[in-house]
Amino acid sequence: MIDREADNSDSLEGFVLCHSIAGGTGSGMGSYLLEQLNDHFPKKLIQTYSVFPNWTSDSQSDVVVQPYNSILTMKRLVLNADAVVVLDNTALNRIAVDRLRIPNPTVGQLNSLVSTVMAATTTTLRYPGYMNNDLVGLVASLIPTPRAHFLMTGYTPLVLNDAQTSAVRKTTVLDVMRRLTQTKNIMVSASTRKGCYISVLNIIQGEVDPTQVHKALQRIRERRLVRFIPWGPASIQVALSRKSPYVDTAHKVSGLMLANHTCMAQLFQRSLVQYDRIRRVNAFIDNYRREPMFSDSLEEFDDSREVVLNVCQEYKAAERPDYVTHGMEQAGMDREQPGTSVGEVAS
Repeated sequence: MIDREADNSDSLEGFVLCHSIAGGTGSGMGSYLLEQLNDHFPKKLIQTYSVFPNWTSDSQSDVVVQPYNSILTMKRLVLNADAVVVLDNTALNRIAVDRLRIPNPTVGQLNSLVSTVMAATTTTLRYPGYMNNDLVGLVASLIPTPRAHFLMTGYTPLVLNDAQTSAVRKTTVLDVMRRLTQTKNIMVSASTRKGCYISVLNIIQGEVDPTQVHKALQRIRERRLVRFIPWGPASIQVALSRKSPYVDTAHKVSGLMLANHTCMAQLFQRSLVQYDRIRRVNAFIDNYRREPMFSDSLEEFDDSREVVLNVCQEYKAAERPDYVTHGMEQAGMDREQPGTSVGEVAS
């Protein structure tokens, strides 16, 4: 089916995959699709919207093997995807309760938040302008190195379709761009107060004067609301887009932030802690031994953990001024050792 649709496309640019990383279907089937797409279309861009599970200590998961599934899937996201938009269940629930005043958010209401972000992300593709009008151009400036391709999102003002009420009253360009940098509006349960931004893209929707954008950027710079990486030039990129003519909104201006931030390491670290906790005693491991992939050995688990740990360390290293030379010394030592494979040197 995918081959048929690809052959019928006039100008195939890439693929967008939506899945969760904790459940059996989202992680297993999603990982299989990722590997097959990367194998059949190696030159096409693959972007995913990946829903990460709750990692808080007081939350109980319906899937007991959630840490195993997450680590195995995150390895595939690192190796086979070009851009991963992280949507965190913990953060989505927090936004629904704290920002939208919904005491017990339903799955449909949380999905509405996800669809709002997805629609805003593709706005510049569906209503093309003079820039950011293709998928490659949209993500190329956000990803400095191939493995550091996990993006966080923020959106304001948030309004659910079935409850047209919002705590946000002022929607000037400055207010929208300022709120986008606040942790409470970010859909990842990691604090942006720690670490620094690698890259930021703000998509502003509505009738906006470019001079307002310039003034807003100047105010943000003067107040030092955003901390950037020390090893390269970085700034807030802004793309202006018009709103959909088919959807009525209560606010004149709305904004989406796509950002690459080093606090992603916090998310990976939490998943590694949960994984180590049950892997140490080999809990529920028999479920996997029945599969041909794990029948002989469990090396795939250890390899997946190492890949996730390397990405976690890379995000932490991006906060240092010497990030440009990160990994070069180890790679040089690996080249000197006989019998080292190309994959080991690259990692």
